[in-house]
Formats: sequence, C-alpha cells, structure tokens
Amino acid sequence: MKARSPHARRVAAGALACLTALALAGCAPVASDEADGDTVTMMVPYLATSAPSDDNPIHTALEEVVGAELDITWVPNSSYGDRTNITLAGDDIPEVMVIQGKDPGFVQNARAGAFWDLTEHLDDYPNLKTTFPEVQQAASINGRVFGVFRGRDRMRTAVILRKDWLKKVGMPLPRTTDDLKAVARAFSESDPDGNGIDDTYGLIIPKWPGAIGTNSPYDVIETWYGAGNRWTERTGKLVPNFTTDEWLDAVDYEKSLIDEGLVNPDYATFDSANWNEPFLNGKGGIIVDVHSRAGVIMNLFKESDPDNFADYVDITGNLVGPDGELHAHPTTGYYGFLAIPKAAVRTEDDLRRVLGVLDELNTPEAGAILNNGIEGVTYTLEGDRAAPVPDAPQSLTDDVASYSQIGMNVSGYRGHPPLLPTQQEQELDDRRRAIEASDLESAVYDPAAAFVSETYTAQGAQLDTIISDARLQYIAGQIDRDGLIAAIERWRSSGGDQVIAEINELAADAR
Repeated sequence: MKARSPHARRVAAGALACLTALALAGCAPVASDEADGDTVTMMVPYLATSAPSDDNPIHTALEEVVGAELDITWVPNSSYGDRTNITLAGDDIPEVMVIQGKDPGFVQNARAGAFWDLTEHLDDYPNLKTTFPEVQQAASINGRVFGVFRGRDRMRTAVILRKDWLKKVGMPLPRTTDDLKAVARAFSESDPDGNGIDDTYGLIIPKWPGAIGTNSPYDVIETWYGAGNRWTERTGKLVPNFTTDEWLDAVDYEKSLIDEGLVNPDYATFDSANWNEPFLNGKGGIIVDVHSRAGVIMNLFKESDPDNFADYVDITGNLVGPDGELHAHPTTGYYGFLAIPKAAVRTEDDLRRVLGVLDELNTPEAGAILNNGIEGVTYTLEGDRAAPVPDAPQSLTDDVASYSQIGMNVSGYRGHPPLLPTQQEQELDDRRRAIEASDLESAVYDPAAAFVSETYTAQGAQLDTIISDARLQYIAGQIDRDGLIAAIERWRSSGGDQVIAEINELAADAR
C-alpha cells in the first residue's frame, strides 16, 4: 500500500527539493530523471493493524517540511523481513529501505555492493552527521557505513524494585552488586510483604529467549563485574568476555544468588512473557531489565490501585561492581538503518538528492512530526513536553508509530519528550532520564560490534549456545566450574578461536 500526495504539490515541493539538494551537493544536478527528481520512494514497516492511509495529515506535513514527495510502500512489520528479501531480488526496488538489523542477509548484500557505502558522505549533511560515533561504528560493517542508523536510547539498563518492600525492610536502593544481594536476601528472608509467611524472593529472572550476549540479566551482571560487553580488550587483543576471569567471577555471583534462594525457583523455565507477574503479585521484588518495564509495571499498579500506585515501584541504574568501578551496560544505540539500494539510486547525483531528503527528515521540525504527530491534533505542547490529545483519532495515533520507523535521531531524539499523565509517573521518568545520563558516562560498548567474522556468520548461533547452555548448567549445579571452563574450551576448538582471529584481523585493518 502506498501513501501519495496530490500531484499539485509536486511542482512546489520539487523546487524546494532542488534548492536543498543543490546547496548540499555543490550545485550538482538534482537527478538524471527530471520527472522523478521531487519524489523519494521508500519501503517501511507499519506497526499497527493497518497501514497509514493515503494523504493522511502526518504524510502531508512531512512532505511540506522536507520539500519532496515521499512515495512510501508500507509493509506489515510481521512479514517485513521476508518482504525485504523478495524486494531486493526483484525489479521494483525503492530508493530508501528500512533495514531492521545487521543480519547476515544485509551484511552479504552490503558487501556485495547492493547498497551505497555512505561512510564518506554523511558528514556533508548537518542532520545526518552523528554525534554518537561509537553507535555509528557499531552499526557499521567492518568500519564501513551502509545505512543511516536509526538511533535508540543508548542506556536502558535499570534495576526495578518493590518500593514498599524496601521501606518495610528499611533498606535504601542498591548502589553495588553486594547491595543488590543484600536487598535480595532481605526480600527473601525478612517477610517484606508482612504476611508472616515465607513466600517471597528477591530477583525475578526468566528463562531467557536469547543466547549469550543478548542483554539478559546475566549479561548485565557480567558487565557490572568488569567482564566487558560481549567482547572486551585484554593486552591489546579483542576477546569474548566469557574468556575473562571477571566473567567467571560474575557467574559465581549469579550462582550464589540461586544457591542461597534469592531468585525465583523456576528461573530456568519461567516464561519471560510473564516477567511482571511475580512483581505485581507480591512474590518477587527485583527485576534487572530495561527502564521502560518500570513504567509498564507502574501503569499496571495504577489500574489496580489508583490511589497508591506510586508506592510500589522504584528504580536505580547500573550497579558498581566488586572492583569499585561502574561498568554500565548500554544498548547498541540503534535499531536498523535507512539504506539506499544502488539498483534504485544509480548515480552520485541521485544519491545526493536522496541524502538531501533524508537530511531534512532528521530536522527537529520533521522529528516532531515523526515522533509526536500533528500539534493540536495528536498532541499539545506544555513547555517542551508533548501531552497526548485524549480524543485524537486512533488511526492517526497508530500512524505516528509507523512513521517513527523512518526517524533516524542520529544526534539524539528529535521529537518532544512525553508529558506523562500524573506527577508521580513524571517524577519517575525524570529520575530515570537523569540516571541514564549519568550511567552513559561509564558505558561499556562492545568493541567488536562493527566486525563481521565469516566463521561467526556461519557458526555463531551454535557457538553462542555452547556458552549460554553451560552458564545455565553451572548456576543450576548441573556442572562444576571445571565443566564450565571445559565448555569455554569446546567453544574455542569448535571455531571460536577462528572467530577471535578474524575479529582481531578486521580490527587491525580498521585502525
């Protein structure tokens, strides 16, 4: 389904696009095909039950801001990956495609020349020049940039706690991993719900749906312990974090939490889809996850206890490890890219035209439309915050979520921060933002994120499973420490040492 604007807007929009492109491209021609010079074709996933309608107000407003017609093919998010592969193999390829991740298919196509290498181009566009070089490096393929990354929160790690339980046991928010264990013990042993029954525990940990290095609570704790984030540098060489002594110490800590009864007994089988339930039901009191979960949980308490909902949830950020340092666990900082296929954009002049439109799409004016919608229709401004309009059409509110998929935010969030419904929720959100800003100063990024090992591409899933399975077996007492170390050696001999060699060769080439 395509969203198109009236033909009458094309002449004026094309003139503005021409002026913008000429300024950015040093007076080069806008496009080889004059009839299409004011239009950029795109393929974008939509997140609601139906695609945005033709000529909706958000689309119209965006075109007015960027000065070009946006011809968008909307694809259901659930089938977007398959559609991407089909589109790239066909003849009708758009000029801009949302690529949802650095998966092997995208890597293979990029390295084969299917997409423009933007490494030397983005700095020429003020709104596409990132202020987060570590994120752009992580989003690259061996140091080469094949898409404008879609920025996301770089720091999301939070420790979410039952505020009422903390008050009952007389303890402050934890600051260190030792503090976390002490609070977990109090929540398990000191009757924090006051019912006189031994029926509570501290940490709630689910069966994790991903393997090693997928931001599980275990992965976060291992970063706190100084093991690094997936990979780390030791004596000038990049190595997987699970080959370090700090990682083994962290797993010992995780095992001790379970051995001492401070974690839900069904941690190995508990479905992550139900992660909130023990917290809400007063069975467990601590969740190590992303900050957004705290808001979800508070809202659920708000439904069940609207007068006292703010008394149940508190948060803190990353915790200081046993070495006395804060090693904060960040996200990758991006979720996919806007990539430009060479089959659709054939010349440097056309590339500059398309990049000029993307540059306009990343202005604050466009960002407010992409992330908030239409002022006075979907939101109103109160100070610098966007308050949702209660009776805004649901279809238009849904459309905002879909259009946000072409938001890049490479220099930070381009929309208006939300105004939350109550003072309590706003205060928690403000404190969360302050914690994140502070934690970012100690963020430990994956130094190997940019590099694509051929061996890992072929065998990575099986290799990762060796370590994640052994970690779970160790903390469950099914194997001893020697067995855990033997699993690491099996990872090495099964192709892991080749992965290490390839990653370090690529890192050396990128220096």
